[in-house]
Amino acid sequence: MRGGAGPAAGSDHAALMDRVYRGQRHIYDLTRKYYLLGRDELIAGLDCRPGDTVLEIACGTGRNLAKVARAWPGTELHGIDISREMLRSAERTLGDDAVLAAADACGFDPQEALGRAQFDRVILSYSLSMIPDWQRALEHAAGLLAPFGSLHVVDFGDLGGLPGPIAGAFRAWLARFHVAPRADLAPVTERIAAERALAVRHRRGRYGYWQHATLSRL
Repeated sequence: MRGGAGPAAGSDHAALMDRVYRGQRHIYDLTRKYYLLGRDELIAGLDCRPGDTVLEIACGTGRNLAKVARAWPGTELHGIDISREMLRSAERTLGDDAVLAAADACGFDPQEALGRAQFDRVILSYSLSMIPDWQRALEHAAGLLAPFGSLHVVDFGDLGGLPGPIAGAFRAWLARFHVAPRADLAPVTERIAAERALAVRHRRGRYGYWQHATLSRL
């Protein structure tokens, strides 16, 4: 649940994320498992082969990458996060099993940060809802796909299936953690897919609580 901003605002957002997660990173995985739904389904659907390169943008504590390693043995793991505090947890979780770097989701140089320019799978898990310039981050992620690669996104949905007062209260609670559900994720992914000649698939979770988008390079 972290990300980046534009170049001018990136340092401010990094400082904010460090303040948010300096203490929370120690209990992050324990508490988030109850409401960050759809993450394990995303990992199960990656369809990786040994040797495939996997990048998680805003990798946080490294929880998802560790699960990728167990579900898809032989994958080469990479992660970036704008919060150095979160990267400290990711380093402990993953050790030497992943290449990690502090970087801004909106415009990092993958070759400089991670030693390669393209990836077979790119993951954005509950991060776009915390990235101010989230559309730019999504466009950048789509540009990192190797031939036959795919970008997998899971995040909060429009909450349209919940009663209005409950949805409103939940949005207000999320806002306390600088989280804003991206209700227009589907049309944005469709636009990016059309511009980059990618295939796109969008799935809405129960009650609109979460949404999953996949962009694939043919």
